[in-house]
Amino acid sequence: AIKATVEHYKHALMEPGEAVGIVTAQSIGEPGTQMTLRTFHYAGVREQNVTLGLPRLIEIVDARRIPSTPIMTIYLTEEHRKSREAAVKIARTIFYTTVENLAEAIYEDPVHEEIIVELNKTMMDDREVAMQELKDKLQIQNCTIKTRGNSVHIKPKKVEQLKKMLDKVTAFHVKGVAGIKRVLVMEEHGEWVIRTDGSNLPKVLEVHGVDTSRTTTNNVHEIAKTVGIEAARNALEYEARGVLEDQGLDVDRRHVMLVSDMMTSTGEVQQIGRHGISGKKSSVLARAAFEITVPNIVEAAVKGESDPLEGVTENVIVGQSIPIGTGLVELFMSTFEQAKREKK
Repeated sequence: AIKATVEHYKHALMEPGEAVGIVTAQSIGEPGTQMTLRTFHYAGVREQNVTLGLPRLIEIVDARRIPSTPIMTIYLTEEHRKSREAAVKIARTIFYTTVENLAEAIYEDPVHEEIIVELNKTMMDDREVAMQELKDKLQIQNCTIKTRGNSVHIKPKKVEQLKKMLDKVTAFHVKGVAGIKRVLVMEEHGEWVIRTDGSNLPKVLEVHGVDTSRTTTNNVHEIAKTVGIEAARNALEYEARGVLEDQGLDVDRRHVMLVSDMMTSTGEVQQIGRHGISGKKSSVLARAAFEITVPNIVEAAVKGESDPLEGVTENVIVGQSIPIGTGLVELFMSTFEQAKREKK
């Protein structure tokens, strides 16, 4: 059995000089072409608005700061994950709530020189905000705040501030985590989890009842900033493989791993394009071959850069054999040995 394992291991090893980058590019690029045709066939399948297919794959390799549809999957601690009520309670503390979300109407009263917020009782109950809690939160500088029945009256000291204050009151943060626009409590594999539209990983991890070891987001930069580069590398791989598998495409995970390793090799997440990996190559010709040609050559000439011609692209440009496969081997003739033989 050990002998068979060793044989399998030897067969699994890559050949020296294997063009792994090109194989990876082909292996992801070819199914990516099929994916373009299937991208828009998933409309209305999910409860959430999710970017799928090629647009999402482009977002991943471009290392976009904010994805077009930021989403979090929030797992809960043991005492909260079994009960829907407990999950809903946590979801309400996470859901970003402003005065506008709780009000039926917000308007200015020019006679009494104040802003009146008429509250919606149903929304107050739904978001679990009490009148006293709202009054305590509404601490606005240079304003007097009074509650009368189901409304809040906000009177600024200076009447000219009335117009400006209206927008401020409307957008005033009452509770919840900034950036979380929508929450969805759902059951998965026998436990309750929270899905969100919008992402704010560092703040969500501070919420009581959230399982910090499993909660995740599709915003890779947030993961890198909060948990570290190794977690970001895993997230890149998970997201890219998820997109490919969603489309029913079978790509060996090692290809995706190579891409995510390259994107995080410097210790921070960088894109594949000219502002990232391709633009930071040591070879002048390799940089010039990718999208921006003249500025790269001019800059290299001004700085007096030299090109060692060690990569694939630059050797193709100058017509030399590429350092891949048999091209990696360099043969030298020993003149000393030859001289010895000639003497004999």
